[in-house]
Amino acid sequence: MYQPQPDDGRVGEPYRGDSLSMGSSAPRGWRLIVVAASMAAPAGGLAVDRIAAARAESRMAEVLQDGMGTADRPSVRVSGFPVLTQLAKGSLRRVDLTAHDIPANGSTRPLPVTTLTVRLDGLKTSGSADEAHADRVGATAFLSYGDVSGALGVRVSPGGEPGRIGVTAVLPVAGDVTVSAAVSAATGNRIAFTDVRTVPGELLPPLRTLLDRALDDPVPLENVPEGLHLRSVTTTRDGIDAAFTGRSIAFRRGSSSAG
Repeated sequence: MYQPQPDDGRVGEPYRGDSLSMGSSAPRGWRLIVVAASMAAPAGGLAVDRIAAARAESRMAEVLQDGMGTADRPSVRVSGFPVLTQLAKGSLRRVDLTAHDIPANGSTRPLPVTTLTVRLDGLKTSGSADEAHADRVGATAFLSYGDVSGALGVRVSPGGEPGRIGVTAVLPVAGDVTVSAAVSAATGNRIAFTDVRTVPGELLPPLRTLLDRALDDPVPLENVPEGLHLRSVTTTRDGIDAAFTGRSIAFRRGSSSAG
Protein backbone atom coordinates (compact mmCIF):
# COMPACT_ATOMS: atom_id res chain seq x y z
CA MET A 1 0.00 0.00 0.00
CA TYR A 2 1.19 3.48 -0.76
CA GLN A 3 0.74 6.56 1.34
CA PRO A 4 -2.42 8.54 0.61
CA GLN A 5 -2.12 11.82 -1.21
CA PRO A 6 -3.61 14.76 0.73
CA ASP A 7 -5.71 17.19 -1.24
CA ASP A 8 -6.97 19.57 1.40
CA GLY A 9 -4.65 19.32 4.36
CA ARG A 10 -7.20 17.51 6.53
CA VAL A 11 -6.13 13.90 6.10
CA GLY A 12 -7.00 11.87 9.18
CA GLU A 13 -9.71 14.22 10.44
CA PRO A 14 -13.24 12.85 10.73
CA TYR A 15 -15.45 14.00 7.89
CA ARG A 16 -18.50 15.89 9.10
CA GLY A 17 -21.28 17.49 7.14
CA ASP A 18 -20.70 15.34 4.05
CA SER A 19 -23.42 15.57 1.43
CA LEU A 20 -24.83 13.08 -1.02
CA SER A 21 -26.58 14.69 -3.96
CA MET A 22 -28.78 12.39 -5.99
CA GLY A 23 -28.91 14.80 -8.93
CA SER A 24 -31.78 16.62 -10.57
CA SER A 25 -33.03 13.44 -12.24
CA ALA A 26 -34.27 12.02 -8.92
CA PRO A 27 -38.08 11.59 -9.12
CA ARG A 28 -39.04 13.85 -6.23
CA GLY A 29 -36.13 12.37 -4.32
CA TRP A 30 -36.10 11.63 -0.65
CA ARG A 31 -39.56 12.98 0.13
CA LEU A 32 -41.05 10.37 -2.18
CA ILE A 33 -39.04 7.66 -0.41
CA VAL A 34 -40.48 8.64 2.97
CA VAL A 35 -44.05 8.92 1.66
CA ALA A 36 -43.90 5.57 -0.15
CA ALA A 37 -42.42 3.83 2.88
CA SER A 38 -45.02 5.31 5.21
CA MET A 39 -47.86 4.15 2.98
CA ALA A 40 -46.39 0.66 2.83
CA ALA A 41 -46.10 0.28 6.61
CA PRO A 42 -49.02 1.82 8.50
CA ALA A 43 -48.34 -0.36 11.55
CA GLY A 44 -45.27 -1.48 13.49
CA GLY A 45 -43.53 -4.84 13.38
CA LEU A 46 -40.46 -6.37 11.80
CA ALA A 47 -42.20 -7.46 8.57
CA VAL A 48 -43.73 -4.11 7.72
CA ASP A 49 -40.55 -2.31 8.77
CA ARG A 50 -38.61 -4.44 6.29
CA ILE A 51 -41.16 -3.51 3.62
CA ALA A 52 -40.51 0.15 4.38
CA ALA A 53 -36.77 -0.42 4.14
CA ALA A 54 -37.14 -2.32 0.87
CA ARG A 55 -39.12 0.51 -0.71
CA ALA A 56 -36.54 3.07 0.39
CA GLU A 57 -33.71 0.87 -0.91
CA SER A 58 -35.47 0.36 -4.24
CA ARG A 59 -36.03 4.09 -4.72
CA MET A 60 -32.42 4.94 -3.88
CA ALA A 61 -31.13 2.19 -6.18
CA GLU A 62 -33.21 3.61 -9.04
CA VAL A 63 -31.77 7.07 -8.51
CA LEU A 64 -28.20 5.76 -8.24
CA GLN A 65 -28.51 3.67 -11.40
CA ASP A 66 -29.68 6.70 -13.34
CA GLY A 67 -26.88 8.84 -11.90
CA MET A 68 -24.02 6.39 -12.55
CA GLY A 69 -25.27 4.88 -15.80
CA THR A 70 -24.81 1.25 -14.74
CA ALA A 71 -26.41 -1.56 -16.72
CA ASP A 72 -27.61 -3.27 -13.54
CA ARG A 73 -29.30 -1.58 -10.63
CA PRO A 74 -26.95 -0.98 -7.67
CA SER A 75 -27.71 -2.75 -4.41
CA VAL A 76 -28.71 -0.60 -1.44
CA ARG A 77 -28.98 -1.75 2.17
CA VAL A 78 -30.50 0.38 4.92
CA SER A 79 -29.44 -0.80 8.40
CA GLY A 80 -30.96 -0.31 11.82
CA PHE A 81 -34.41 -0.95 13.32
CA PRO A 82 -36.95 0.48 13.07
CA VAL A 83 -36.25 1.86 9.58
CA LEU A 84 -39.71 3.41 9.28
CA THR A 85 -39.03 5.61 12.30
CA GLN A 86 -35.67 6.65 10.81
CA LEU A 87 -37.36 7.57 7.53
CA ALA A 88 -40.04 9.56 9.30
CA LYS A 89 -37.35 11.53 11.14
CA GLY A 90 -35.36 12.05 7.94
CA SER A 91 -32.25 10.29 9.24
CA LEU A 92 -30.81 6.84 8.43
CA ARG A 93 -28.18 5.33 10.70
CA ARG A 94 -26.29 3.53 7.96
CA VAL A 95 -26.67 2.97 4.21
CA ASP A 96 -24.44 0.65 2.19
CA LEU A 97 -24.30 0.96 -1.61
CA THR A 98 -22.71 -1.45 -4.09
CA ALA A 99 -22.54 -0.82 -7.85
CA HIS A 100 -20.90 -2.90 -10.57
CA ASP A 101 -19.39 -2.05 -13.95
CA ILE A 102 -19.60 1.73 -13.79
CA PRO A 103 -18.67 2.94 -17.30
CA ALA A 104 -16.04 5.59 -18.02
CA ASN A 105 -17.43 7.29 -21.10
CA GLY A 106 -15.70 10.25 -22.71
CA SER A 107 -12.22 9.52 -21.36
CA THR A 108 -9.15 9.17 -23.56
CA ARG A 109 -8.18 6.10 -21.54
CA PRO A 110 -11.49 4.90 -20.08
CA LEU A 111 -11.06 2.83 -16.93
CA PRO A 112 -14.38 1.34 -15.74
CA VAL A 113 -14.90 0.78 -12.03
CA THR A 114 -15.47 -2.95 -11.67
CA THR A 115 -17.12 -2.64 -8.25
CA LEU A 116 -17.82 0.43 -6.11
CA THR A 117 -18.84 0.10 -2.46
CA VAL A 118 -19.93 3.15 -0.45
CA ARG A 119 -20.80 3.36 3.24
CA LEU A 120 -22.71 6.35 4.60
CA ASP A 121 -23.17 6.71 8.36
CA GLY A 122 -25.73 9.10 9.82
CA LEU A 123 -27.45 9.86 6.52
CA LYS A 124 -29.85 12.78 6.89
CA THR A 125 -32.26 14.24 4.39
CA SER A 126 -32.16 17.99 3.82
CA GLY A 127 -34.62 20.61 2.67
CA SER A 128 -33.82 19.71 -0.93
CA ALA A 129 -35.79 16.87 -2.50
CA ASP A 130 -32.67 15.37 -4.04
CA GLU A 131 -29.99 15.92 -1.41
CA ALA A 132 -28.94 14.24 1.83
CA HIS A 133 -26.10 14.64 4.32
CA ALA A 134 -23.98 12.05 6.14
CA ASP A 135 -21.75 12.25 9.20
CA ARG A 136 -19.17 10.01 7.58
CA VAL A 137 -18.61 8.69 4.04
CA GLY A 138 -16.11 6.11 2.80
CA ALA A 139 -15.81 4.22 -0.47
CA THR A 140 -13.68 1.61 -2.22
CA ALA A 141 -13.41 1.18 -5.97
CA PHE A 142 -12.17 -2.20 -7.17
CA LEU A 143 -10.45 -2.16 -10.58
CA SER A 144 -9.92 -5.59 -12.10
CA TYR A 145 -6.67 -6.26 -13.93
CA GLY A 146 -8.74 -6.94 -17.03
CA ASP A 147 -10.26 -3.45 -16.91
CA VAL A 148 -6.87 -1.85 -16.12
CA SER A 149 -5.34 -3.72 -19.06
CA GLY A 150 -8.02 -2.37 -21.39
CA ALA A 151 -7.39 1.20 -20.24
CA LEU A 152 -3.59 1.02 -20.54
CA GLY A 153 -3.41 -1.01 -23.74
CA VAL A 154 -1.03 -3.55 -22.20
CA ARG A 155 -1.53 -6.74 -20.19
CA VAL A 156 -1.56 -6.06 -16.43
CA SER A 157 -1.11 -8.77 -13.79
CA PRO A 158 -0.03 -9.11 -10.14
CA GLY A 159 3.48 -7.82 -9.61
CA GLY A 160 4.80 -10.38 -7.17
CA GLU A 161 5.42 -7.69 -4.51
CA PRO A 162 2.97 -5.58 -2.48
CA GLY A 163 2.13 -2.35 -4.25
CA ARG A 164 3.43 -3.45 -7.64
CA ILE A 165 1.96 -4.79 -10.87
CA GLY A 166 3.38 -6.69 -13.81
CA VAL A 167 2.98 -5.02 -17.20
CA THR A 168 3.44 -7.01 -20.39
CA ALA A 169 3.81 -5.27 -23.74
CA VAL A 170 3.14 -7.48 -26.75
CA LEU A 171 3.97 -6.75 -30.41
CA PRO A 172 3.58 -9.33 -33.22
CA VAL A 173 7.07 -8.76 -34.65
CA ALA A 174 9.08 -7.39 -31.73
CA GLY A 175 7.81 -10.03 -29.31
CA ASP A 176 6.79 -9.29 -25.73
CA VAL A 177 8.40 -8.13 -22.52
CA THR A 178 7.16 -7.87 -18.93
CA VAL A 179 8.21 -5.11 -16.55
CA SER A 180 7.26 -4.27 -12.96
CA ALA A 181 5.76 -0.95 -11.85
CA ALA A 182 4.74 0.56 -8.53
CA VAL A 183 1.14 1.74 -8.16
CA SER A 184 0.26 4.80 -6.11
CA ALA A 185 -2.45 7.41 -5.58
CA ALA A 186 -1.87 10.71 -7.37
CA THR A 187 -3.63 14.05 -7.05
CA GLY A 188 -6.80 14.61 -9.03
CA ASN A 189 -8.16 11.09 -8.34
CA ARG A 190 -5.52 9.50 -10.57
CA ILE A 191 -3.55 6.29 -10.34
CA ALA A 192 0.17 6.62 -11.11
CA PHE A 193 2.61 3.95 -12.28
CA THR A 194 6.19 4.67 -11.21
CA ASP A 195 9.53 2.98 -10.44
CA VAL A 196 9.37 0.87 -13.59
CA ARG A 197 11.80 -2.03 -13.41
CA THR A 198 12.75 -3.58 -16.74
CA VAL A 199 14.30 -6.92 -17.53
CA PRO A 200 18.08 -7.00 -18.03
CA GLY A 201 19.16 -5.85 -21.47
CA GLU A 202 18.00 -3.20 -23.90
CA LEU A 203 14.32 -2.90 -24.78
CA LEU A 204 13.51 -2.77 -28.46
CA PRO A 205 12.27 0.73 -29.42
CA PRO A 206 8.70 -0.38 -30.32
CA LEU A 207 8.27 -2.08 -26.93
CA ARG A 208 9.75 0.87 -25.03
CA THR A 209 7.38 3.24 -26.86
CA LEU A 210 4.40 1.05 -25.99
CA LEU A 211 5.37 0.89 -22.31
CA ASP A 212 6.07 4.62 -22.10
CA ARG A 213 2.69 5.40 -23.61
CA ALA A 214 0.95 3.07 -21.14
CA LEU A 215 2.72 4.09 -17.93
CA ASP A 216 4.05 7.64 -18.23
CA ASP A 217 0.79 9.47 -17.46
CA PRO A 218 -1.41 8.71 -14.43
CA VAL A 219 -4.86 7.32 -15.27
CA PRO A 220 -7.80 9.38 -13.94
CA LEU A 221 -10.77 7.71 -12.29
CA GLU A 222 -13.36 9.92 -13.95
CA ASN A 223 -16.43 7.84 -13.16
CA VAL A 224 -16.46 7.71 -9.36
CA PRO A 225 -19.12 9.89 -7.69
CA GLU A 226 -18.18 13.55 -7.67
CA GLY A 227 -16.67 14.70 -4.41
CA LEU A 228 -14.82 11.49 -3.50
CA HIS A 229 -11.07 11.93 -3.02
CA LEU A 230 -8.58 9.13 -3.65
CA ARG A 231 -6.51 8.47 -0.52
CA SER A 232 -4.64 5.24 -1.19
CA VAL A 233 -4.38 2.25 -3.52
CA THR A 234 -3.61 -1.39 -2.78
CA THR A 235 -2.71 -4.13 -5.23
CA THR A 236 -4.37 -7.51 -4.79
CA ARG A 237 -4.31 -10.85 -6.57
CA ASP A 238 -7.24 -9.84 -8.77
CA GLY A 239 -6.86 -6.10 -9.22
CA ILE A 240 -6.39 -2.71 -7.56
CA ASP A 241 -8.39 -1.40 -4.60
CA ALA A 242 -8.73 2.40 -4.49
CA ALA A 243 -9.84 3.87 -1.14
CA PHE A 244 -11.77 7.15 -1.07
CA THR A 245 -13.21 9.59 1.42
CA GLY A 246 -15.16 12.67 0.54
CA ARG A 247 -17.29 15.72 0.98
CA SER A 248 -20.19 16.68 -1.30
CA ILE A 249 -20.72 13.25 -2.80
CA ALA A 250 -22.76 13.51 -6.00
CA PHE A 251 -24.13 10.74 -8.22
CA ARG A 252 -24.74 12.45 -11.55
CA ARG A 253 -24.52 10.96 -15.01
CA GLY A 254 -21.30 12.07 -16.70
CA SER A 255 -19.93 13.86 -13.61
CA SER A 256 -16.16 13.84 -13.20
CA SER A 257 -14.31 13.42 -9.94
CA ALA A 258 -11.02 14.67 -11.29
CA GLY A 259 -9.71 18.00 -10.17
